[in-house]
Amino acid sequence: MNVRVTPTPELKGEINALASKNYTTRYMLTAALADGTSTIWHPAHSEDSDAMRRCIRDLGAVIDENEERMVITGFGNHPKHVSQLDVGNAGAVLRFLMSTAAFCPELTFINAYPQSLGKRPHLDLIHALEQMNVRVTHNEGRLPITIHGGQPRGGKITVSGELSSQYLSSLLFMTPLLAEDSEITVTGDLKSKVVVGQTLEVIAQAGVEIEASSDYSFFKVRGGQAYKPQEYLVQGDYPGSAAVLAAAAVTNSDVKIHRLKEDSKQGERAVVDVLRAMGAPLTHTNGTVHVQGTQKLRAVEFDGDTFTDGVLAMVAAAVFAEGTSRFYNVENLRYKECDRITDYLNELRKAGANVEETQSEIIVHGRPEGVEGGVEIDAHFDHRVIMALTVVGLRSKQGLLIKDAHHVAKSYPIYFDHLQALGAQVEWVK
Repeated sequence: MNVRVTPTPELKGEINALASKNYTTRYMLTAALADGTSTIWHPAHSEDSDAMRRCIRDLGAVIDENEERMVITGFGNHPKHVSQLDVGNAGAVLRFLMSTAAFCPELTFINAYPQSLGKRPHLDLIHALEQMNVRVTHNEGRLPITIHGGQPRGGKITVSGELSSQYLSSLLFMTPLLAEDSEITVTGDLKSKVVVGQTLEVIAQAGVEIEASSDYSFFKVRGGQAYKPQEYLVQGDYPGSAAVLAAAAVTNSDVKIHRLKEDSKQGERAVVDVLRAMGAPLTHTNGTVHVQGTQKLRAVEFDGDTFTDGVLAMVAAAVFAEGTSRFYNVENLRYKECDRITDYLNELRKAGANVEETQSEIIVHGRPEGVEGGVEIDAHFDHRVIMALTVVGLRSKQGLLIKDAHHVAKSYPIYFDHLQALGAQVEWVK
């Protein structure tokens, strides 16, 4: 399904932020790895969380749920022996479960999305697992991947952090359940350190202890631990809210988003600081971000590695800022559902934006007068690209037609419903 975005000069209203996808999938995994029953309140409902739900159920977790809560009885470090798992297009779910799969004698992760997840690399995690008495067969680090496990061992483990922090998070979830102690050394420049902080936060909530160096380059993990059944409350999602906040900032608006904690460990909380630095009139108190947009924004420079999943939305806002903006240290965006630098910027140029790239940065020469639009855009099956391009379409002169926009459901199934509730002129078209 495609979406037609019609220029919309004003947004007004208030919404509750979607539940955090990142926290939901992590809580589901710790609940599955616990011996006992855990409850997750207000879990996210998206393709990624559905993928984790489906996979842990296949591995033996018992799940009972309604709209408000999910009750999970876990399997600990004894998952059911299944021959294959389908994670859909969920890269984090795949990587988290690759380590869990080491407790199974043989498990194949199939390739359901050859043009998206099927292209993404996982070799750094594979190399780490091979240090743990786990044999892995694979397609040059890509799906399909078969884990030949059954008897994973702890010890000294080295993993690269150059491409993604998800490899490290995967090992952190699994190693406390091993019989032996483990020491994990991270090589290279670890990407998305803030997200590792979320992983450690969730693991600690489940009663598991991990010693981490201040720069997250070294971890001591005591073996023989167990995840304790817990009650978890999922907070609001900053990555998805980033696009709505950007839309409010580039229009004449009066928009409030609730359930966004000021002290959240989500790195994308930084989008509030980015928009404030751009000059967007906003306040953030009592869990509510209030934007009163004036369309007048100024250029900024930010380290994008601190808020990876919010960068594209902030780039969309910068398209309309006065001056040249720069988002640096973002090379890991190239290894997502698509190349979120080259692919995204190519579509922005079609819409009329003036953008440049290097291997690790995005440069935006703002056009406060707006962009022309009036073209069909390929979002490359990427939910973050879809949301960010919508922001550009709302402020363009002729709007945009975004192809395959239904892939927004990967993280934010009701994104367009929320925009419509705020007055945005967006409609589904076949």
